[in-house]
Amino acid sequence: MAKVEILVGTTQGGTEYVADDMAAQLTDIGHQTQIHLSPNLTDLDPDSLWLIVCSTHGAGDLPDNIEPFYRQLFGNNGDLKSLKYALCAIGDSSYDTFCQGPEKIISELDRLDAKPIVNKIQIDVQRDPVPEDAALAWLSEWQASI
Repeated sequence: MAKVEILVGTTQGGTEYVADDMAAQLTDIGHQTQIHLSPNLTDLDPDSLWLIVCSTHGAGDLPDNIEPFYRQLFGNNGDLKSLKYALCAIGDSSYDTFCQGPEKIISELDRLDAKPIVNKIQIDVQRDPVPEDAALAWLSEWQASI
């Protein structure tokens, strides 16, 4: 089975609950998971799947705990062409910056030649007040292809 690095960007902790449930679902089907609440580029395995579970903070910003990781990517001139990733973005559509924070990370991963393995999900807490349900349904759709 696969190794999945789960990178969490959270301001108030809600996104961490989503990541915990996703990790449990992946573990239940035999995958090895590791959750990173303060991801560091040097600690991550580029041959594993990176599952990014991230909210948006403020005016389209990244949560403070994942901002240093974004800066590491931004300053990186190497390539991550062997890297596969998936994005679960969580936001509130009543803001005009809905789910824009995680897009900064994806932009850098794309620049470094990483490839998404599935279309991203943007969970709207206005429509899905329990974001775990939407995230787990999305994960169920593609987890067998890991």
